[in-house]
Amino acid sequence: MSQFYCKASLHQLSGPLMSARLSTAIRIGDAARAILRKTRSFPDRGFGEHEDLRQSNHIGVEPMLLALSMELALKAWFVFDYDDPKVAKSHNLMKLFESLKPESQEKLDIEFKRSVVPHHPSGFFIDYGIRHILYQHKDAFIDWRYLHEANKTMMFDQSAFEATLEMVLREFEKRYRIEPMKPL
Repeated sequence: MSQFYCKASLHQLSGPLMSARLSTAIRIGDAARAILRKTRSFPDRGFGEHEDLRQSNHIGVEPMLLALSMELALKAWFVFDYDDPKVAKSHNLMKLFESLKPESQEKLDIEFKRSVVPHHPSGFFIDYGIRHILYQHKDAFIDWRYLHEANKTMMFDQSAFEATLEMVLREFEKRYRIEPMKPL
């Protein structure tokens, strides 16, 4: 039977509680990654491109699940940042992002500008940053979950959002590594 243990950077280690906190953060991050993977298994056809309209019943599911995945990814960052598994019970992506430590916010914004913006530029903002896309989609989980109750124009930039989510998860996964542990 293989066993694994996690290593974080030395400034993150803080005794036995570190393991529980780190494993909680990793489980949350893994759940976010699993949801992202699942959305990629959906058919590529968009609204109006189905021969039979009954096949378009997944419309709204992808934005909802991607927003949930981003929510979990940001909560994983929070748990890792503060050594506290008690994250805010919020779906608001901006509030979750703003609850991260300033250095985490800055790191994610810098990486967003480096790796996402060149492939998904915005003509609306001069200094396009991660806050813009999170603000634009801040309530996406609730909006798309209750699509039948929508009382506003629904918009979801799936490719830019998915690229941002992938970047947030990739940067989170750089905060630790999992190594095999040999039994004594």
